[in-house]
Amino acid sequence: MFTYLLAQAADAAATTTPAPKVEYPVGTPQWKKNALDELFTLQFSQMNRAEWEYAAYQLGLRAVYVLVLLTLAWTLSSWAASVVRATLTRVKFDETLTLFLSTLMRWTILLLAALSCLSYFGVQTTSFAALIGAAGLAIGLAFQGTLSNFAAGAMLLIFRPYKVGDTVNVASYTGKVAEIELFTTAIDTSDNRRIIVPNSSIFGAVIENITYHAVRRADVNVGTGYADDIDQTRAVLEAAVRSVADVVATPAPEVILTDLGASSVNWQVRGWAKRESFGAAKQAIIRAVKLGLDEARISIPFPQLDLHLDPPGPEPAPSPAPPPEPVRWAPKISNT
Repeated sequence: MFTYLLAQAADAAATTTPAPKVEYPVGTPQWKKNALDELFTLQFSQMNRAEWEYAAYQLGLRAVYVLVLLTLAWTLSSWAASVVRATLTRVKFDETLTLFLSTLMRWTILLLAALSCLSYFGVQTTSFAALIGAAGLAIGLAFQGTLSNFAAGAMLLIFRPYKVGDTVNVASYTGKVAEIELFTTAIDTSDNRRIIVPNSSIFGAVIENITYHAVRRADVNVGTGYADDIDQTRAVLEAAVRSVADVVATPAPEVILTDLGASSVNWQVRGWAKRESFGAAKQAIIRAVKLGLDEARISIPFPQLDLHLDPPGPEPAPSPAPPPEPVRWAPKISNT
C-alpha cells in the first residue's frame, strides 16, 4: 500500500507542469532577485545568459566578501584570545581556566563568522542550528562520563576548593595537587607517585584541603603512670610543647587530660604550627615530650605480659597392673 502511494505521488510530480517563469526587465531589482533565487535554489535550467553573467558576478563579489570576512574573523579571534589570556594572567587567574576561556573566545568568533558567510550565500542557518543541536545531544549521550568530568572540572575551577600546590585528601588519595585540568586532577603523593583522579570522583565527594589554613594543630597523645603526680605531669608537658621553636604562640598550646585508661593516665599535647613546618613541628613535640618526661622521672606505661608458671606437684603413684587373664586351652580333636 505504501509503495503504491509513493508511485502515485511520483507520477503526479512528473505530470505536474512547473509554474511559468515571470520575466522582468533586465537590470530591475526584481530581475536581479529572481536571478539570485534561481542560482541559490539550483534552478539553473531557467536561467538565460544575462542572468548567468549577473549571478556569476554577484557570486564572485560574495566570495571576495567571504574571504575578507574570514580573514578578519581569524585575525580578530586571535587578538581577542590574546587579550583574554593577557587580562586573566595579569589578575593572576587560574592558568587552566585562562587557556580554556581564551580558546572558547577564539572558536566562538570563528563559528559566528562561518555562520554569517553561509547566510550571505543564501544558506538557511536555522537548519544548521537544529543539526548542531541533534549532534550535540548524540555526542552528550555517547560521552556522558567524559562530560560529567568536564562539568565537574569547570565547577572545581570556578569554586576553587583547592589550588595547585595544596595538600588535599580526595577520592581516598592524599597528596599535593600538581595539575588541575578540565577532566582530571593530578596529585603527587608523599612517596612521589603521580595519581590521576577524574574530576567527577572529586566534586561529588568530600574534599579535605589539608593546607587551606595558614596554621595547623599537631596533636600528640601520651600516657603516664597512675603513681605520678598529675599537676607535675601537666607542668612538664606544657614546658615541653612550649620549648619547640616551630610552635607558634597564637593560638596558645594546650595540654588536655583526656581520660583514665586501663593502665595509664592519658594526655593530649596540642601545639599549633605553620603549614610549611607542620611535620617538623609534630616530630619536635613528640621528642620534647619524651625527653621532658624522662628528665622528670615520670613513667610512660606500656602493655606488659606477666607469665606465671606453677611449680610441678608430686608424681602420682603408678597404678597396679591388672592381673593376667587365665590361659584357656581348647581340646584338640583328632580325626584318627
